[in-house]
Amino acid sequence: MSDCLYHAPMSDPVSKDGTIAVVGASLAGLRAAEEIRHEGHTGPVIIIGEEIHAPYDRPPLSKQVLSGKWGPERIHHHAPDALDTLGLEFRLGRRATALDTETRTLTCNDGTEIAYDGLVVSTGASTRWLSGTEAIPHVWTLRTLDDCLGIKADLAAGGDSPRLIVIGAGFIGSEVAATCQGIGAQVIMLEAHHTPLARVLGDQMGQMCADLHRANGMDLRCSVRVDHLESDPGGPDPVTVVLDDGTRLVADAVVVGIGVEPCVDWLGDSGLTVDDGVRCDESLFAADRVVAAGDVARWTLPSTGQSVRVEHWTNAAEAGAHAARNLLAGTAAATPYGPVPFFWSDQYATKIQMIGLPHGDDEVVVVSGSGEEGKMIALYRSGDRLGAVLTLSQPAKLMGYRPLLAAGASFDEALAHARS
Repeated sequence: MSDCLYHAPMSDPVSKDGTIAVVGASLAGLRAAEEIRHEGHTGPVIIIGEEIHAPYDRPPLSKQVLSGKWGPERIHHHAPDALDTLGLEFRLGRRATALDTETRTLTCNDGTEIAYDGLVVSTGASTRWLSGTEAIPHVWTLRTLDDCLGIKADLAAGGDSPRLIVIGAGFIGSEVAATCQGIGAQVIMLEAHHTPLARVLGDQMGQMCADLHRANGMDLRCSVRVDHLESDPGGPDPVTVVLDDGTRLVADAVVVGIGVEPCVDWLGDSGLTVDDGVRCDESLFAADRVVAAGDVARWTLPSTGQSVRVEHWTNAAEAGAHAARNLLAGTAAATPYGPVPFFWSDQYATKIQMIGLPHGDDEVVVVSGSGEEGKMIALYRSGDRLGAVLTLSQPAKLMGYRPLLAAGASFDEALAHARS
């Protein structure tokens, strides 16, 4: 990934009756389409989505839907009649395969072409697989509703105490493991690093996450490597995970949670700059009449000049709306996109929340509580600035640090706020 800043070309406003195409029918794309209508745009708004489902919320997949507390109908962003009032044209079950920014034309996998006056790229990210495991029965990643329903079916087939192996102890893997253990599954979670989430949260807070798992009875095994998987769909042990030391672990289902990659494979000859995402300027413009938002967008954070790509629910929602407003306005009237990133993860009875952008080598100072207490506030020092704040089950206190992060406060100011 290059650290050089991206400068998008000048872009005129999109006419009020022009055609706007939105590629990606998840949260960022839907929020962009909603904002386009709220801003008074009267022209066609066409949303292309690879899944057959109307836009839905993904965070409940690893929690409420997987546990059976919610049915799939609860996670859709809007009832059908509410979507109808927006006058959006959905083309679901289709995938964009090519983009020509010179002629402003999209091509889809069914051969259709869409001419646009403005374009929102919100194709999100796809899950990574262990090499050679994509076609093995009972092996899943968790990104879509269909993935979630498949995992549930495999666990149900395993009886009252199904066996699940989760590969990867990141946020998705941890949530899946915690949820499934809570519904009676025998869960083993495997992590290649010495602690969960060390690359994101650093070693100290990664160890806190490991302690949380073990305090809740999770069989967490760190510093282990998977060699390969074996399949016996009709046998008593549908999947076997073989570690590099020869250990064999059997399961009714395996969930792979080893991260995601931005969905940019269709943009090879598009004219857009692709570099671990779609490169954008600080206003989310990627090219003339083209903006990007959500997991796929890599943009210049105006507060620091840093090139970032953020895979958070709140970023998808906020960036989708912001990108839409700028697309309609054009670059001369566009405003920079400078959010304070925020994410959360529900594991067992603990709500983990963070604002800001931590780095693995930041100094971490715990200013209140501890992991053992189940309530904690930890500050991340980035140089002499406050870089991020991590909390356990302290939502109200977390938000008190948001103005400090927005203002670029010093670490000393953050410590003074903690003492107050």
